[in-house]
Amino acid sequence: MKIPEYKPRDWKFHPPYVFKAYGSSVKRGPLKKLAPIRQTLSEITGPLFGDIKPDAGENDLTRNADTGKEAMGERIIVVGRVLDENERPVPHSLIEIWQANAAGRYRHAVDQHNAPLDPNFIGAGRCVTNEKGEYGFLTIKPGAYPWLNHPNAWRPAHIHLSLFGPSFVTRLVTQFFFPGDPLISLDPILNSIASPSGRRRLIASYAHDVTEPEFALAYRFDIVLRGRQSTPFEKSRR
Repeated sequence: MKIPEYKPRDWKFHPPYVFKAYGSSVKRGPLKKLAPIRQTLSEITGPLFGDIKPDAGENDLTRNADTGKEAMGERIIVVGRVLDENERPVPHSLIEIWQANAAGRYRHAVDQHNAPLDPNFIGAGRCVTNEKGEYGFLTIKPGAYPWLNHPNAWRPAHIHLSLFGPSFVTRLVTQFFFPGDPLISLDPILNSIASPSGRRRLIASYAHDVTEPEFALAYRFDIVLRGRQSTPFEKSRR
């Protein structure tokens, strides 16, 4: 089997490991330059994700599968495409999302924000892109939350995304924001991206053509893996 040529990502476009205004990155970021590891046959042949078929409803975060009850908050539809650098669709890509609830609290033991937990909101879901590279989720619009990075610090509403390519080592992680949020310009994590165009690529657009009357607003967030229109990704992932 011929091993595909590895093309290094241009990490100068993506946020750095350490960004002074993002306080915890100073403590967690590596102090030395990382050594790139070339792909080998074992890495690109397994484990594979192309045959994963999520259960029905895994992309619906608005209803608790165990209780059948609905989560509290504003329902939203999130759609988009995964594209390569040549604007070709990327099918069979496993996408996972996780987020805070409508009150701005994660369903996680570490999150002790003084905001209510919703017993019917799990806060995570997944789906696989179709042949056109399309994905879709039904969820609850997340709330802003304090994060103690600086005085009166609040993170704007956002949703995290994890994308897997054909194998485990091809994971990329990013997050997107909502248009018109006044906290966006104050967010050090978003501002760690040096390029203004790169920051804009992390803001979803309102999708009136997908919005369902009397049910839910829709937002579109396309993901471009490489090239000049690349979506910024967290630098901790390849």
